[in-house]
Amino acid sequence: MAQGDDRDGVPHGITGTTAAEISESVRDLVERGAFAPGEHLPSVRALADSLGVNRNTVLAAYRALVTARIAVTGGRTGTTVLGPQHNADEGFADTVLRDIASGNPDASLLPDLAPAFASVRPAHVLYGESVIDPDLAEWATQWIAADHPRAFRLSVTAGAVDAVERLLAQTLVQGDRVGLEDPCFLSSIHTARLAGYTPVAIPVDGEGMTASGLRAAIESGVRAIVCTPRAHNPTGVSISPARAQELREVLADHPHLLVIEDDHFSLLAPTPYASIIAPTQQRWALVRSVSKFLGPDMRLAVTASDPVTAGRLALRLSPGTMWVSHVMQRLVAGMMSDERTLALIADAGAHYAARNRAFVTMLADRGLTAQSDGGLNVWVDVRGDAVRVGRDLAHLGWLVRAGGEFALEPGGTTAAEHLRLTVHDLDDAEMQRLADHLAGAIAGPGG
Repeated sequence: MAQGDDRDGVPHGITGTTAAEISESVRDLVERGAFAPGEHLPSVRALADSLGVNRNTVLAAYRALVTARIAVTGGRTGTTVLGPQHNADEGFADTVLRDIASGNPDASLLPDLAPAFASVRPAHVLYGESVIDPDLAEWATQWIAADHPRAFRLSVTAGAVDAVERLLAQTLVQGDRVGLEDPCFLSSIHTARLAGYTPVAIPVDGEGMTASGLRAAIESGVRAIVCTPRAHNPTGVSISPARAQELREVLADHPHLLVIEDDHFSLLAPTPYASIIAPTQQRWALVRSVSKFLGPDMRLAVTASDPVTAGRLALRLSPGTMWVSHVMQRLVAGMMSDERTLALIADAGAHYAARNRAFVTMLADRGLTAQSDGGLNVWVDVRGDAVRVGRDLAHLGWLVRAGGEFALEPGGTTAAEHLRLTVHDLDDAEMQRLADHLAGAIAGPGG
């Protein structure tokens, strides 16, 4: 803790009368080790009283610290020092362990890019021309309209994360509240915190985002929410039709709240799409990426949205600066018009669902609980400290991901008692061995 105390028990050592001076003072204290990673900074009120400044000044300083990744705001838990620790991220690991933490699709189930590249027409696109390729627009419009009957405008971004980031940026400013699922997709957490937004946790249960959680988030003043209708990451749950109806009813009285649906698993999902976007919603967006079924390096997503949202999004995708390559767009359009590619995608979706179900059954045979309604992962209840179980599994040769990494608020959910495992590319013998090791690790020494 910072050395010394001022009145009201506020850690002393933070100085300054402007937001810039206060944030620089905290940064200096963190670098010198006066504040340790995980330690809470003084409350806004307490520090403002201590320094004799307006609370908005301290709030602005804390926002700057969040944007600089010096600290993180956790709603009711206050502002916490991050320090130089590693930030959780998706898709890679520097390890000799068997990686079942990656969240990656199976490369052998992705389509061959060589024929697709050979078929792309070699036409140049110049500044000032349309940012959307007509072939891609035709395919994407039909794809989305089949599930979403409302009129919409189409946008193309460099993947779903890019779309969500831009959609939030055209609506929110630093300090604004955004409703996120808890546990939450890591990229959504990073997007909100790096932009200086205040994440508001909306719990997820076996049917998806809860109606009571959404209602509470709206009452807290969120200006936007991000929801995963299918294959929620990390839990794998999909929103049921009944739950979607409940959520639409909650949203019906808030038509100007921006509702973003990230339907990242789309064509691979074993469950139908159930939208939470109410018919009265004035601000909304449905984002669908191709990365899960065409490959993570295919940085392209299509977004359907209302005219106002689409217009604001277009300003951030202006010709000459931020458009998505037309070569990439033509490549996707060509692949998605190929029957062999579509068949491969269908087979991949069935494979992921079957392999995950098989592992859930193996765990059930050992008295363990897990779920995977869809997606690339299995969410396993370890009935205790998932970090400890993960360490034990590492000694047995497995790299896993602890569920607490996906939690927005420490203690806000049971995420810390879960592991997220990517097991779809394990054969039966490997799955059996992992299930045995997992059961032993959960039981603990002598279990």
